[in-house]
Amino acid sequence: MSLAFDEYGRPFIIIKEGAKKGRLQGLAAQKANIMAAKAVCNILKTSLGPKGMDKMLQSPDGDVCITNDGATILKQMEVAHPTAKMLVELSKSQDVEAGDGTTTVTVIAGSLLNQSELLLKKGIHPTVISDAFLMAARKSEEILQAMSVPVDLGDRATLVKAASTSLNSKVISNNASLLAPLAVDALTAVIDPATATNVDLRDIAVVKKLGGTIDDTELVRGMVFTQKASHAASGPTRVPNAKIALIQFCLSAPKTDIEQNVVVSDYSQMDRILKEERKYILDLCKKIQKSGANVVLIQKSILRDAVNELSLHFLAKMKILVVKDIERDDIEFICKTCGCMPIANADTL
Repeated sequence: MSLAFDEYGRPFIIIKEGAKKGRLQGLAAQKANIMAAKAVCNILKTSLGPKGMDKMLQSPDGDVCITNDGATILKQMEVAHPTAKMLVELSKSQDVEAGDGTTTVTVIAGSLLNQSELLLKKGIHPTVISDAFLMAARKSEEILQAMSVPVDLGDRATLVKAASTSLNSKVISNNASLLAPLAVDALTAVIDPATATNVDLRDIAVVKKLGGTIDDTELVRGMVFTQKASHAASGPTRVPNAKIALIQFCLSAPKTDIEQNVVVSDYSQMDRILKEERKYILDLCKKIQKSGANVVLIQKSILRDAVNELSLHFLAKMKILVVKDIERDDIEFICKTCGCMPIANADTL
């Protein structure tokens, strides 16, 4: 077995034909794990620092991403080795906890494993090395606590400087003067600076739109939908003092649970079906109107149409603004932002 690298610098193992593929044990297994971690480390090492190079990554569906952020690079990579996956999780944890330093922690971890390999070759037991790392971590934490400077979350200027420093190593470093204050304002808007010790980034939505530049980026203190309000039957597109209803049921004719066809041979039967459908949808719309809601957010449905032209017509006549095709993944964020609860049945409105 030997280690080789392809034209892109990616390592792979060459096994001789007919060689026995036995399970690695002892020092050989430790070296294989360290080698896998070092391979990931070497990929990110060239992206570290102010002179670090960006990586161009192409996903299987053809999307191209250019970045030097360690967490983004590792997330795009399809890592199979268990030890290499641990470094990917390490980078993710750093991104969630601090939001920066994702490349640094991976490179440091690879360097520590490199030194561990030298100690293993000298015959030092892995448990001794592990205990030494734990002692070093505790001592490092003491040193960092002693040299750290407390930050007042009410001091906007200091926070902007910290955000600018973090952006200086990114592709958008030239726009740090615009994005750093915007990021600080967004964070302070979702926390209480007097008591908060951390921030949940899920409270902040990033909405991307084609056709603009970074200079067009702005902070909206509210909620921005990627979907537009329905214009059916000249319905309202602006509602002051909105009372919002977030519904998860469909405003369309019900369908059977199994796929089947109904053959209608008489026009009077067809007329009756259309009348029943119209009555069913009108009853749903009246229940929404009776609740006092003047804005309706409708979740997208995969089983049937969440809303049809008839229901949009009725809601428009009732002067109710409609935003349809709300993604299921956005429901929690909308509920938290608007302070509402999703309604799964019209009778509970």
